[in-house]
Amino acid sequence: MKTTPKQFPPTCDAFWKRVPGRWLPWLKVTLLAALALWNVGCANMFTSGHVTTKTPWTTFADAKGAYDRVEPGKTTLAELQGLGFDPFVSQNLKVLTYLDVLNRFVPNNSVRIQDLPAPVQAFLAAQDKSLAYELDATVTRSQRYGNLFLDIFAFNRKTHETGWNFKALFLINDGRVIYKLWAGQPVIDRYEQKKKPLGPLQEVDLNIPVPLVR
Repeated sequence: MKTTPKQFPPTCDAFWKRVPGRWLPWLKVTLLAALALWNVGCANMFTSGHVTTKTPWTTFADAKGAYDRVEPGKTTLAELQGLGFDPFVSQNLKVLTYLDVLNRFVPNNSVRIQDLPAPVQAFLAAQDKSLAYELDATVTRSQRYGNLFLDIFAFNRKTHETGWNFKALFLINDGRVIYKLWAGQPVIDRYEQKKKPLGPLQEVDLNIPVPLVR
């Protein structure tokens, strides 16, 4: 009885030898293009996020520029709101009472009111006749990157976050700004990496209840 020898799949070298010579350049270009598209597709599959508060400014420089146009002792409440600092329009602005401001400037007994700037003292002395605006504007964007397989199954997740943050405080008395103060982070650029050796298994709650035997 004659047996037929087993046919094994051709090797890579054998495959390229069977391809007609005139097709080789086009086939190689096609494979490289397909590989490039696959890499781009994988990059687009990473999750991304965007955290922002409703604000009339798109950049830190815009927010700081509006702040710089406020002149204590001259800028009226209406002019302040016209520059974008309006709590009835922007969700990132809060209206504070003199008690809120007192807690900001005098957090403990080591700080005395008489040591504060004169406009702040005048604001606190006016009590209910004064009010304050506090701004906290944050815009951040997050993008995951790295190995898509390790990211999907939570073995190794890498995140790149960018954005900015701007904070400002305006003290208002008799319808006019008498004091202002700002703080913030012009450039937020941080990387975060979370590793879980067990991947999705570390998300599982292993506290299995054991029934009591009476």
